[in-house]
Amino acid sequence: MKEIVFVITSHDRLGDTGHKTGVWIEEFATPYYILKDKGVNITLASPKGGQPPIDPKSHEADFQTPATVRFDKDEATKTAFANTQKLETINESDFDAVFYPGGHGPLWDLAEDKNSIALIEAFYNNAKPVGAVCHAPAVLKHTKNADGTSLVKGKNVTGFTNGEEDAVQLTQIVPFLVEDMLKANGAKYSKAADWTPHAVADGHLITGQNPASSEQVATLLLEKLQ
Repeated sequence: MKEIVFVITSHDRLGDTGHKTGVWIEEFATPYYILKDKGVNITLASPKGGQPPIDPKSHEADFQTPATVRFDKDEATKTAFANTQKLETINESDFDAVFYPGGHGPLWDLAEDKNSIALIEAFYNNAKPVGAVCHAPAVLKHTKNADGTSLVKGKNVTGFTNGEEDAVQLTQIVPFLVEDMLKANGAKYSKAADWTPHAVADGHLITGQNPASSEQVATLLLEKLQ
């Protein structure tokens, strides 16, 4: 059985706006069930351990999908979600891949988290898939190759666009823009029209543009695992 670890944000504050953020639950639920239904064993981790914050907006009716509805009724998965392992206890050698769901939270914690950075580098250097969707490619901000260059330099990647960030009126709130960061790090950044599915695989790195891309990212991850 293949083993994958999902790394979920622990950050719940949207800058100093007074509003809450966290993981975008669809970006967790869709990949979770696609992989689980194919027999992949999934471990959940977060920087602080325990219950990760869920972006309250991701519970709104407009953003519900079959996967989020399933999650809401799935007591076993909700219990696992409420009891994530501390990220510092996770070892790359125990897993076949790592996946990061998005939401704005990762911009603040996982992008700067030393354990996360080291984990991604370990997976990548051992030729194991690293997946991230929407805002989660933010976790690649400080990751490096063995020669000290940015892990994304020269690689085909995507992530939440400047236009999409502008549309949700958070351009001035977030600590950095995912699109700008990836380009600044030398990535070959690509995007589709705002809010349409777009996922890119380059070697062991798999990235998706937005919530609509989570299914594609999970499918690409599954192909790599198989």
